[in-house]
Amino acid sequence: MSSDTLPAATPAPARPLTPARTLATAGRVLRQLRHDPRTIALLLVIPVVMIVLLRYVFDGSPGTFDSIGASLLGIFPLITMFLVTSIATLRERTSGTLERLLAQPLGKGDLIAGYALAFGAVAVVQTLLATAVSVRLLGLDVVGSPWLLMLVALLDALLGTALGLFVSAFAASEFQAVQFMPAVIFPQLLLCGLFTPRDRMQPVLEAISNVLPMSYAVDGMNQVLHQPEVTGDFVRDVAVVAGCALLVLGLGAATLRRRTA
Repeated sequence: MSSDTLPAATPAPARPLTPARTLATAGRVLRQLRHDPRTIALLLVIPVVMIVLLRYVFDGSPGTFDSIGASLLGIFPLITMFLVTSIATLRERTSGTLERLLAQPLGKGDLIAGYALAFGAVAVVQTLLATAVSVRLLGLDVVGSPWLLMLVALLDALLGTALGLFVSAFAASEFQAVQFMPAVIFPQLLLCGLFTPRDRMQPVLEAISNVLPMSYAVDGMNQVLHQPEVTGDFVRDVAVVAGCALLVLGLGAATLRRRTA
């Protein structure tokens, strides 16, 4: 029989997500990170250093640090997780590791959930360090609970992980993965309300900012900064950031395809 008459290959059925495979994937990612001290420094040390640097940049105006310090506690995890995840996932895509993993009894859900769990664990440590340094050592004045700051920062880190997984599908090299940062991160950074309140922006820019997840992350941090109790706006902001993270994780799973039949 000629190759022209061969029947088309039937796509493999979707494999259900299983806790054991998800945990095994997360463990593999964490073991890789443990042997990469530069990445560990980027994830755990650099955000703290940047917060400390910012505090003393505004040493003569402590109120300025209070007004933007909480927002940056949410922004830094998103940026660092985006960089690390996009580059780490691209390495596995280009090296064929992802293709070999998907050829095994490992579903896309297990792979994505494993990455999210591993980087989420790192994000917990990152957020604990940055929040403790900001509130306990640098005197960041927070009216609400610091634990709520940590919740938003953790969701931001998961969103950064999801965005990194997604954009890695469209890059052919690590340099190209980094090039996505101006397109994906910088517009959100400029429009999130960090530099000026969003309701004072040009109306078109305000409308765009209303659909960007980082805007809700900053709003959630500001709610904790100024409100002693959990407000309806805070719940909305957290729900939007979490929903965006789940949506992008789903899109990232859709990009995980084997290149060979």
